[in-house]
Amino acid sequence: MSSDLVDLITHAPDPRNKRTRLTGTAKFWLAFRYVSLFFILALIILPIYVLVINSFKGRTGVTLANAFNLPQELNFETWPMVWKQLSAPMLRTLFFVVQSSIISAIIGSINGYVLAKWRFPGSKLVFTLFLFGMFIPYQAIMIPLVQFNKAVGLTGSIYVLVLAHVVYGIPICTLIFRNYYASIPDELIEAARVDGASMTRVYRSILLPLSVPAFVVVLIWQFTSAWNDFLFAIFLTGGSPKLAVATTALNFITGSWQVYYGENMTAALMVSLPTLLVYMFLGRYFLRGLLSGSLKG
Repeated sequence: MSSDLVDLITHAPDPRNKRTRLTGTAKFWLAFRYVSLFFILALIILPIYVLVINSFKGRTGVTLANAFNLPQELNFETWPMVWKQLSAPMLRTLFFVVQSSIISAIIGSINGYVLAKWRFPGSKLVFTLFLFGMFIPYQAIMIPLVQFNKAVGLTGSIYVLVLAHVVYGIPICTLIFRNYYASIPDELIEAARVDGASMTRVYRSILLPLSVPAFVVVLIWQFTSAWNDFLFAIFLTGGSPKLAVATTALNFITGSWQVYYGENMTAALMVSLPTLLVYMFLGRYFLRGLLSGSLKG
């Protein structure tokens, strides 16, 4: 081996050492990436920071001048006051959100299975029509929905919101489950069919146990969507106090003549806590479930 080749090998940069591979341009873009991510993170955290610190300044201790300042002393005056007003609406919201999420997830799972593993004439057209339902704005169906609720006797009941969110949740649930089931090998279905299993048995014994990631995604999506909804809640309930949910009750707290910022900040934080906790503890499963159906096996 020549001396030049030996010298080249001994002085070659180690590809495992990132410092030897970073040029000036690469360092600039790396720094730009981190600065951009930090800026985006600050934009996301800033509203939460404002809500948290101002919820501990009392009912009248928040002004525009000190909105970003830390509280000099912790004042929990607004928390029991706001909980007294929001406890019933939040429990009512939890009641209908859980039901609508579970029902739409089950229907979406069945639809996704049929559209992914059953081949029938017009299946692609049916799937396209399901997707079309995702793009219909709420405002376009408000009047027909109210008329339908009156016809079936749901007016004045919290189940009017259950029905609305189930209907609007079916398209996105169907899409998620259909894509997830399409990634499951058809050989599993064919093997079960050869052994004499019906399509119902295949769904119950094979696909349903494998659907946990998809169910996690759908339930989290539906939970947050229904919990944060305001338009259906205010329109379909007619602003009735006995049917007030978290978002409508929060709107009533804001006040029209005099605004107590400390009370408003505490109420907004309290209403936001369930969805924040869901994403804090289940966010990793949400992303994992979304990615689990991204590749066809």
